[in-house]
Amino acid sequence: MQNKALGLISVAAIPGLVLGVVFSLLLLLAPAKSLASCGSTTSVAFSAGTEVEGYTVEQLKNAAAIMGAGKALDLSVKGQMISVMVSLGESGLRVLDYGDGPGPDSRGLFQQRDNGAWGSYADRMDPTISATNFIKALQKVEGWELLEPTLAGNKVQRNADPYHYQKYWPEAVKLVQALSDGKFSLEGSDCAIPGKTGAGDDYPWKDSPTWVQIGANDASTSPLNFYYRECVDFALWRVNQQMGSTGEPFKFLNGSFRPDGQRLGSAVTWKSGWDAKGWPTGSVPRVGSVVWYAPGTGGADPTYGHVAVVKEVKDDGTYVEEGYNGNPPPDDHNYYTRTVSSDVPSAFLYLPTQEEK
Repeated sequence: MQNKALGLISVAAIPGLVLGVVFSLLLLLAPAKSLASCGSTTSVAFSAGTEVEGYTVEQLKNAAAIMGAGKALDLSVKGQMISVMVSLGESGLRVLDYGDGPGPDSRGLFQQRDNGAWGSYADRMDPTISATNFIKALQKVEGWELLEPTLAGNKVQRNADPYHYQKYWPEAVKLVQALSDGKFSLEGSDCAIPGKTGAGDDYPWKDSPTWVQIGANDASTSPLNFYYRECVDFALWRVNQQMGSTGEPFKFLNGSFRPDGQRLGSAVTWKSGWDAKGWPTGSVPRVGSVVWYAPGTGGADPTYGHVAVVKEVKDDGTYVEEGYNGNPPPDDHNYYTRTVSSDVPSAFLYLPTQEEK
């Protein structure tokens, strides 16, 4: 086995092993889960005594009106959250009777323009009607439930910055949960939320032995067809998780990720794998995107390179990455996080529903 190169960004990714032909065929032929099943709509539970820290009664009433409009249109809970998120980003959940520089004729919760597409002035100023019109437009966006929430909202609003709404997503989730008639969670559902990277070290096979511990000849592979606790296995777990595939049979595997029949392989070939699949890449970190280090870049292994996942993007030109096999022995096959300058990696590999601004 090769030696590990230790540096700022460490480490080798071991090429994935080939599973038995029969087992591979079973995985490939097994029925896949629907990625568009985002949970049933939730009903509103709002009364005079309802309180959510940081929000006025007016804002809560407006959020409830948006959720109610979604319920009437059988909108999924993710759609209700997206609708509240967009209103937070456009008006702060207030019915505004004025616009802004780019849209001086914008009005209401969603700052809808006076262009005929959003009804009359009274319609745009009515919380329920304006929300209904927004939701109907959202439902016409092909594949909207598979989009990152901010991108789904932007397909309707056409904001100059498609990531404008991203910072409002956590508050939208909090509000919909607080105003719903029952507790729910998007975790473990088939609702794809690219950009939602999980809660720390939630890698399912963290206690499995590594090839270093038991030897490559005796080591088994994860359900994703990589050695356990390698950087590539963790990164592909995050890809599956964000695309709504959180249990066996997983949608994206080492052996079937690429459409050309080649394996996704060790970290060194991940960029070419993304290109072969037609998925976007770029130089800007996005939460949930895969960080790709070419061999020797930033201290990565000179032969195999390294992959990780963007956990957080900061305003100072850095980002926080998470991954496995990024520490020197004896912690080399454990979870890690660290802050890295955005110009260090060779590229960022986006999910198909992400894009570079």
